Amino acid sequence: MLMFKERQPAIRTLRGWAISVLQEAGALRECEEHGWMQDRADPHARERAFDIARRHPPAGVSSEEAAAEIGDVLDSIGDTCPECPPD
Repeated sequence: MLMFKERQPAIRTLRGWAISVLQEAGALRECEEHGWMQDRADPHARERAFDIARRHPPAGVSSEEAAAEIGDVLDSIGDTCPECPPD
């Protein structure tokens, strides 16, 4: 008999959710060579990410917690790839 397992959410942590929101809003980009996340320093994209977090937080998380996680992720990601040589 074929049995189906209940699907797990694609994003399992609040940090993973925040990173995906920041990428969707255009606030982060990925280094093409090494895969490190980089802050694009775009104030409009950051504001879009905070707006998404406040309006559509993940299940079981308050809008304040979601916005705080967006801020924490932004504070932890730099604007350069640590593996790329300086220009």
